[in-house]
Amino acid sequence: MLLPQRDGTFFLSRDRSDGASIEVDGRAVVNFSSYDYLGLTQHPEVLAASHGALDRFGSSASASRMVCGQTAVHDALDERIARFLGTESAMTFNSGFGTNASTIGFLFEPRDLVLHDAYMHQSALEGIRLSGATRMSFRHNDVAALAALLETEAPKYRKVLVLVEGAYSMDGDVCPLREIAALKRRHDFYLMVDEAHSLGTVGATGRGIGEHAGVDRADVDLWMGTLSKTLASCGGYIAGNGELVEFLRYNCPGYVYSAALPPVGAAAAEAALGVLEREPERSVALQDKVQMAQSLARAAGLDIGTADVAPILPVILGERDLTLHTSFALYQRGLCAHPLVYPAVPKHQARLRFFITGLHTEAQLQEAFDAVAAIVAEATA
Repeated sequence: MLLPQRDGTFFLSRDRSDGASIEVDGRAVVNFSSYDYLGLTQHPEVLAASHGALDRFGSSASASRMVCGQTAVHDALDERIARFLGTESAMTFNSGFGTNASTIGFLFEPRDLVLHDAYMHQSALEGIRLSGATRMSFRHNDVAALAALLETEAPKYRKVLVLVEGAYSMDGDVCPLREIAALKRRHDFYLMVDEAHSLGTVGATGRGIGEHAGVDRADVDLWMGTLSKTLASCGGYIAGNGELVEFLRYNCPGYVYSAALPPVGAAAAEAALGVLEREPERSVALQDKVQMAQSLARAAGLDIGTADVAPILPVILGERDLTLHTSFALYQRGLCAHPLVYPAVPKHQARLRFFITGLHTEAQLQEAFDAVAAIVAEATA
C-alpha cells in the first residue's frame, strides 16, 4: 500500500487555539485551515451552553434518538434550524459526512438516477454508491448541461435526484440555485442542496444560498448542512418538508442506528445559531472580509480561480510539488494553509486553500498572500 508522506502540514496537533491562531509545539501559527467561519467556537454564549448541557446530561447521549438518546437540547436545535431556514421541520445527525451518505443512500435505489455537479463532495458520492442508483455528473455549475441530462436521461428512471452544493469547498464559488430550481417547473426531480459551507456565510442574514438566490424554500426538497462550520459544533442536519423529515427520523439508518449527537454538541450548535440569528451583521462582515481577501490575493499576483462570495479562497499554483513545497514553507513561516492536489482537485489545478474567518485580520491576510507570492517566485526562479 502506498501511503502519503507526512510533511509537517498534515495531522498537526494543536495545543490550544487563540482567535485565528493556534499553538503547535509551543509555536504560534496563523490558521487558514479552520472553517470556524464566524469565530463562534469560543463565543461566551456557546461555551456557557456547552457547559450547561455537560452538567445536565453528561458527556454522551448514550443512545440513539429513537430510544432515549433524545434530549431537550436536541429538540431545541432541530426547531431552531427549521425556524431559521423557514422549513417545516429539521433533524440533526451526529456526522456531517454521515448525513449525506445515509440520507442519499436510504432514499434512492438502483431504479433511480442521481445527477450531480462534477465538484460534489465525497460524502454525497458515497451516498450515491450506497443507494445503487445510476450516477451521472454534469459540468460544474453548468445549468445547460444539467438540463440536457434531465431531457435525455431522466425519463428512463423511476426517481431522479439533482445534487448541488450551496458553496463549493475547493473553489469558493456558489451554485446557480435560482436557475436550477427553475428547471423543476419543466422536469420532475428531487433537489438536494448541501449547505455545509454556505449556511451562515452567504445571504443577507446568513441564511445561506436559498436566501442569496432568492428561491422559495419549498423549491428544494432536502436542505442539508453541517454543524461543524458556522455552528461551532459537529454533526449535520436535514431540513425540509415535515412529512419527509418524519419519514427519515423513523427509517434513515444513519439516524436510527447511531448514537445521538452528544448533548454538549447540540447545545453548542443551538447557541451558535442563536448568535447568528440575533447578530446577522457577523455574516455581512465576513462577506466584506472575503471581498477584501480576494482583492489582496489578486494584488499579490495570485490566481484565485472562480472564487465568489463564499469564505473559501483557492490559490491555484498548478503543479503538485510546487503546491506541497509552498504549503510547508508557509508553515515554517508560521502560516497554515493546506494543499489540495489530485485527486481532490483536477490534475494541474493543485492549490492552497485559505478559509477566511471573522477572526482573521487584514494584516494576517496580507502577510499570507505576500508570503505565497515570495515563496513561489523563489521556487520557480
